[in-house]
Amino acid sequence: MKSQQPIEKELVLIGGGHSHAIALRNFAMHPLPGVRLTLISEQSNTPYSGMLPGHVAGHYTYEECHIDLRLLATAAQAQLYVDQATGLDLDRNRVLCAGHPPVRYDILSIDIGSTPELPEVPGVLDYSVPVKPWRFFLQKWQQVIEHVTQYPEHPIRIGVVGGGAGGVELILTIQHQLQRILTTAGQPLSNLTLHLFHRGARVMTGHQARIRDRFQRILTEKEICLHLKETVLQVQEGSVLCESGLQVACDTIFWVTRASAPTWPRQSGLATDARGFIQVRPTLQSMSHPHIFAAGDIAAMVRSPRPKAGVFAVRQGKPLAENLRRVLQGESLQIYQPQSKFLSLISTGDRKAIMSWGALPLGNESAWLWRWKDAIDRKFMEQFRELPVMGTDSTSASAALEPTLPCAGCGSKVGSSVLEHTLSRLRQDYPPRRQDILVGLGRADDAAVVEVPPDQVMVHTLDYFRSLINAPFIFGQIAAHHSLSDLFAMGAAPQSALAMATLPYGSDKALGETLYHLLSGATQVLQQAGAELVGGHTTEGAELAFGLSCHGWVSRDRILSKQGILPDQVLILTKPLGSGLIFAAAMRQKARDVWIDNAIEVMLRSNQAAAQCFLAHQATACTDITGFGLLGHLSEMLRSSSVQVQLDLDSIPLMRGVPDILAQNIYSSLYPQNLQAGDGVENQAQAQTHPLWPILFDPQTSGGLLAAVPIEQAESCLKALHKLGYGQGSIVGRTILFQKQKSSDKLLSVRYEGVQKFKPENIDKSR
Repeated sequence: MKSQQPIEKELVLIGGGHSHAIALRNFAMHPLPGVRLTLISEQSNTPYSGMLPGHVAGHYTYEECHIDLRLLATAAQAQLYVDQATGLDLDRNRVLCAGHPPVRYDILSIDIGSTPELPEVPGVLDYSVPVKPWRFFLQKWQQVIEHVTQYPEHPIRIGVVGGGAGGVELILTIQHQLQRILTTAGQPLSNLTLHLFHRGARVMTGHQARIRDRFQRILTEKEICLHLKETVLQVQEGSVLCESGLQVACDTIFWVTRASAPTWPRQSGLATDARGFIQVRPTLQSMSHPHIFAAGDIAAMVRSPRPKAGVFAVRQGKPLAENLRRVLQGESLQIYQPQSKFLSLISTGDRKAIMSWGALPLGNESAWLWRWKDAIDRKFMEQFRELPVMGTDSTSASAALEPTLPCAGCGSKVGSSVLEHTLSRLRQDYPPRRQDILVGLGRADDAAVVEVPPDQVMVHTLDYFRSLINAPFIFGQIAAHHSLSDLFAMGAAPQSALAMATLPYGSDKALGETLYHLLSGATQVLQQAGAELVGGHTTEGAELAFGLSCHGWVSRDRILSKQGILPDQVLILTKPLGSGLIFAAAMRQKARDVWIDNAIEVMLRSNQAAAQCFLAHQATACTDITGFGLLGHLSEMLRSSSVQVQLDLDSIPLMRGVPDILAQNIYSSLYPQNLQAGDGVENQAQAQTHPLWPILFDPQTSGGLLAAVPIEQAESCLKALHKLGYGQGSIVGRTILFQKQKSSDKLLSVRYEGVQKFKPENIDKSR
């Protein structure tokens, strides 16, 4: 048996800013043994501020200007929690989150950026859009682009509040993109009106006079309406009202003013400056809590204050990574001294830029400066694109631990003290709700005892598998949904569950943290379904794995089974397919973060309401689509059946990214074995020419239900499913009476209309 490096310390990073992206890459290239990294980020990618103006102008795609944090976290072997940090419990070293249990840390680093300072102006939150967080601005900007593209003949008026470098650059890039759309549509540029509101007498406060003058001339030459010495007093729906009495009609208003800090760092007890930014030493440690670090805009360097600029966040990445590594190893920290001046290349929107650097007499826009900026930005982003396949570093095994091999058998169980503490915490946070659990987690007994209703029959199921994402809480939720689906497919109501968990080797604290997050996720889903966790078994191993044995009840005359399929029915699938493909691609670093986000969203969707809907619409047969793929599970439904199924490939719903992955010939490791189910297809040679043929054999995790419903119930059933939240629920086939032919007894045929493209409406586009 190969020895494993136990987890001894927890390093938690809050925020996916530039400094943390660089630090994660550093840890990916040079792993630190015995340290578990956890990244808490509000989204699975992070924008690179240097390229966002170019994205607004249409020069870069969304993917080109965003760092894929999932890819980066995987390379660094870090847990990724897509969630919002809401505070700190400094006494117990825990990060409080909006959607996860508290996350324990030994060392913490914060890089959450800043937000525009929004004054107490009536209507500012209701009728304007701050540029930060960037994701909300980009969502609104995409809506503006789509509207102008669809209705280019309609006049549009856009206002930007804030005449600093950010506001000026934004309004110029907005103009470039929208004028391009109008020109393409053959519409006059006069359909677009832009307004810039600034309380100062000149734009670009903080830059030298020549830069300010040149940008002011550019804005005037481009016929952007400048409202200088104007303080916004109120924002109304469709207009901006200033203190002077000026009122300007605007369809969309963007707010780009001085940076401010989120409130939770100060409220948690960290030392902050007057504006709420975390005060740090030259080592990037908090002035009040030396085991907490901060970088980027959220950090305020006490000894050498600097403006809020992306260049400092980029420069802080390497020293931050070095000092995090040193503090974890008990070594002395390095001093970071930021440069006194920095280079700014400010875009004018039209693939030109102006350079600002200290007091140098610069001020003319140039195409070569933009190309220089473009080269710098692309080089920066390239380091996050093709990450090497990371394995255990040759020096990662601790010499002191080498002679100690992990025990097997019952010796591999998690210790009783860890279990007792974790289960006590779990009972406190998720108190039992059912009265028919006679012996459960509340008593240290040898087995659980549940009460059996006299008029019901018992339904059992069991699932267990390795984690497909490095986030125990979410994995626990997915595993619970996956395990419960077998009960739902039988028409049963869940009552109780036993858990089986394999936890990565670690200290008692690390084991307890992993187990609590895992069981919290599972318990939350179980209780939402009306069931309780009543016991289980744990062991230590090389990687995280989890499963549940679920138990439920159903009336004898209400049992749904696979064998109840009849002629003259339709087959309805509740969820899109593709999770096997997406995670196979992720293992090869070929899956985009938005594809994985979408797959997780689908896997976290319960099948409980869908099962009840099928029962209400007289379904006679049902199964859940999991490891054997759609065709494998459908083949099981047809065994000993008197019907033949015509499967419509063009109606099968797909997860985002599936067409791209299929085009790369990437498949799950279970795909070759599942492919054998294709032998039961009557027109296999023809069906194989369809580009979606492989999706029939893709193994699903927490997949949808497939039910046979009478044709006369099909339309109302589908409408009900859509109303319940199964927006991609689709009729994927129909049944006919089987007429056995002399040459064939195959019960499946695949139909489609010629050579098909992927139907856009069948692809899940939700974020």
